[in-house]
Amino acid sequence: MTDPTPAPAAAAPLSEADDKLWASLAHLGGILYILPSLIIYLVLKDRGAKVRVEAKEALNWQITFVGIWIILQILVAIITAVVTAASIATLNGAGLGIASFLWILPLLWWLLNVLLSVLGFVKVNGGGSYRYPFAFRFVK
Repeated sequence: MTDPTPAPAAAAPLSEADDKLWASLAHLGGILYILPSLIIYLVLKDRGAKVRVEAKEALNWQITFVGIWIILQILVAIITAVVTAASIATLNGAGLGIASFLWILPLLWWLLNVLLSVLGFVKVNGGGSYRYPFAFRFVK
């Protein structure tokens, strides 16, 4: 007995304008971390050449960004704990100022992510292509 339901049709290719739009949004979505780039890549990669390249680039950057952000958070927490413990043990609060300043590093890293994401959006929206200055290429 054959299955009466037909196979789903392949999604229509994106128009040139939509291809550019979604490719741009893949970069701009980095402001909200990895999810927008991931969704755009998974849903639209087979529907447009530009969106495939740019969403993959944005996704690779977001994976790199999140990984380094997590490492920064862990390092700052460890250093803060050690400095706080040393300050309590020696009854000297001099190190607490440095430890509290370290918490700005993840914020600065996120601001760099915002800057690079916006630069990618502007470049791709203008018709070009954008490659982040450094990113591990997890998605090939």
